[in-house]
Amino acid sequence: MARQVVFDTETTGLSAENGDRILEIGCVELLHRKLTGRTLHLYINPERDSEEGALRVHGLTTEFLSDKPKFAEVADQILDFMCDAELIIHNAAFDVGFINKELERLKRPPLASHVAGIVDTLALAKEMFPGKRNSLDALCDRLGVDNSARALHGALLDAELLADVYICLTRGQDALLITDDTGDTGSGPRAASIDLSGLHLPILQANEQELAAHDALLAQLDKESKGKTVWRNLQTA
Repeated sequence: MARQVVFDTETTGLSAENGDRILEIGCVELLHRKLTGRTLHLYINPERDSEEGALRVHGLTTEFLSDKPKFAEVADQILDFMCDAELIIHNAAFDVGFINKELERLKRPPLASHVAGIVDTLALAKEMFPGKRNSLDALCDRLGVDNSARALHGALLDAELLADVYICLTRGQDALLITDDTGDTGSGPRAASIDLSGLHLPILQANEQELAAHDALLAQLDKESKGKTVWRNLQTA
């Protein structure tokens, strides 16, 4: 997927079904896994007050939002920005549920009919780090993404942080290109040529304790995947 949009919302509370509404949207565009600089950031009049807990999280007061456009006025702008892109969302069920409820009020088709697909980074993180905390802040700390500017939750800042987290979760933004015999890599970056012929590396064998720890880790991964790990299949082949 060449074009992706990293997407986040802030809301008046936790339940779209019980009448909570979207009050902020942030979108960041990626093209070929690189930031393009295109963003969409909107404050929205939710036509209701925020719950006290939500207000502590985002800090957006009813007074501040009172002169902002309603969702119906910006729906086309949002959908146009997302159109045919793959969406990257942390805890996708939450944000998609809110967007779908807003679209339902306007008698518009659900979000999935406007986009190419949806990737949930929370699900990715749970697969990579089972049993760990996988909030956006926790992933920033674990993956070395600077979130020091995140005093309050904000949709655009969170989308920008999530873009960095997504790139880290999916093994880096840039591919290493190896030259062929002619040295031609087109317009891409070229890997540096280093002579390793004189380098002698010692072979360190694992001790019994390390081997036991390795086996225990494999067993844990096998359990988490319900016996679908590749090495188990190879062993029984």
